[in-house]
Amino acid sequence: MFGRRIAVVGTGYVGLTTGACLASLGHHVVCADVDALKVARLDVGQVDILEPGLADLVLEGRKAGRLEFVVGAENAVGDAEVVFLCLPTPMGAGGAADLSAVESVAEAVRDQLPYGCVVVCKSTVPVGTSTRVAALLRREDVAVVSNPEFLREGSAVRDFLHPDRIVVGSDSPQAAERVAALFAKLGAPTVLMDAASAEMVKYAANCFLAMKLSYVNAVAELCELVGADVTSVTEGMGHDRRIGQSFLQPGPGWGGSCLPKDTHAMVRIAESVGVDLDLVRATIDTNHRQQQRVVDKLRDAVGPLAGTRVAVYGLAFKAGTNDLRDSPALAVAELLAFEGAELVAYDPEISRPLVGMTVVDDPYEAARGAAAVVLLTEWPQFRTLDWARVAAAMSGSVVLDTRNHLDPDALRRAGLALHGVGRRAIAKI
Repeated sequence: MFGRRIAVVGTGYVGLTTGACLASLGHHVVCADVDALKVARLDVGQVDILEPGLADLVLEGRKAGRLEFVVGAENAVGDAEVVFLCLPTPMGAGGAADLSAVESVAEAVRDQLPYGCVVVCKSTVPVGTSTRVAALLRREDVAVVSNPEFLREGSAVRDFLHPDRIVVGSDSPQAAERVAALFAKLGAPTVLMDAASAEMVKYAANCFLAMKLSYVNAVAELCELVGADVTSVTEGMGHDRRIGQSFLQPGPGWGGSCLPKDTHAMVRIAESVGVDLDLVRATIDTNHRQQQRVVDKLRDAVGPLAGTRVAVYGLAFKAGTNDLRDSPALAVAELLAFEGAELVAYDPEISRPLVGMTVVDDPYEAARGAAAVVLLTEWPQFRTLDWARVAAAMSGSVVLDTRNHLDPDALRRAGLALHGVGRRAIAKI
């Protein structure tokens, strides 16, 4: 296979990963963004996204001459054989996906697209968007294809280069095969289908994962009430091949840039055709309840929260990222602040000021004078803290580990009382 000329519109997590990885496969890629400063930084290899391996791929692509960055979508598509739309589709009014960025770009590039090129919707979009984009383009010679992404923040490069599957959907089999061929070097299973089905795959997958997370959080609550240990329970469940080990870790709730907006969008899609997705609604409600349950557990452990100093360990929605979008850590912190808690937070990758809390650059400083520490993001650095030093800095002795991430023995030796999720509390010595 020889390299193709590809344009990627949007340089966020999905767009930049897509562009850099396609360039690493031998294609010539031009990435476009509306942010001139961001383009200038990328042009010299400066990547602001915390994503392992991504900066190296950008530098390699630039050095090899296979990866370019330009301002404006219309300046990227002039000689492209395939154009990927990697644009934000945030939650809009009532939970529906906001397609304004996708629609705006489709109209902007309509007259610049080369004859016979293929436009690929990589963004997560509702069923029917490919048809909508085709109508906006008004180009019978240009096929529109859906190629949903399945990239996890913190492992996006690995997920792109070693995918479980590649989904390509189009009402034009020839166009779908052209897009699928771009990924041939990866050797991954490729599933070809119609556009509507491909658009539904991403929502169906993400809603299933969200349900799995909400379910294990509900099981964790039940474990606390009946005296079981959720860690043992999920280990026993995970060995069942029908269930698997992934997404069985309880926590403070799920969040990030995908699951919240995709579950709400799925509910709206169902409503639009007269279907009530009770399972997905319950998944969302359970998630909100889990965030409140963290606050309730802390209150039970330390008493009234008004005026109580609390150290918050972790702000990003998951370890390995600096992404705060729909972070469950921030959701819990907001609830704590609403009850009057004085919050001092530390995250290895977050240093900017945030409303409702003081953000410091040292975990021991965050613990100074705190009645309790609440761990909300599973950064590996937290396991290796000097917990005796943390204990000495605190005014209290409660540690609420919402990720079941810490070593109970280390905290017990430090004289701290560890409270987990779905487990018995471990009293201090």
